[in-house]
Amino acid sequence: MPITSATGRSAGSAPVPADATAEPIMLELVDENGRTIGTAEKVSAHLAPGRLHRAFSVFLLDDAGRLLLQQRALGKYHSPGVWSNTCCGHPYPGEPPFVAAARRTGEELGLAPSLMREAGTVRYNHPDPASGLVEQEYNHLFVGTVRAEPSPDPEEIAETAFVTPGELAGLLEKHPFSAWFTTVLDAARPAIRELTGDAAGW
Repeated sequence: MPITSATGRSAGSAPVPADATAEPIMLELVDENGRTIGTAEKVSAHLAPGRLHRAFSVFLLDDAGRLLLQQRALGKYHSPGVWSNTCCGHPYPGEPPFVAAARRTGEELGLAPSLMREAGTVRYNHPDPASGLVEQEYNHLFVGTVRAEPSPDPEEIAETAFVTPGELAGLLEKHPFSAWFTTVLDAARPAIRELTGDAAGW
């Protein structure tokens, strides 16, 4: 099945993942209603059984209605080498999720959405069998459009691809995806369909 890939740079594996030994990053802990209740260091928040924290997921599509996917770099401490949606991450404590989503899209992919808007929230609990880490997240969803070609940061992203729904189905059968991908995609589908007029079949 042909997939139109954006230009990506390979990211090699490292004995010690760089993002696991860098200056500690703090996440915003929340209750079941998304209200802030404190902070926790990023890695510790993902240790089983996990601590519920704020996150975001971005879905950007091109003018043809193809979804931009990323393959996570092999040096990532969490879910290395798997495919996932355009961009995922965590706001800094006190940072609005929309601002964080736009910031990380630029940092990871080297581009700015031509349009991006809120698409609701989803709460989930997804253990990652490969790493033993747990995603306990209150996730803010964003959908939008992109007209620029990605220029990925190789420490974050190994490869990118624009895919149709049919091509995505083929990838899901053949390649590993992040534990949260299906959950966030299903939650974002109504907004994606509204954005595209469902012309692409999402």
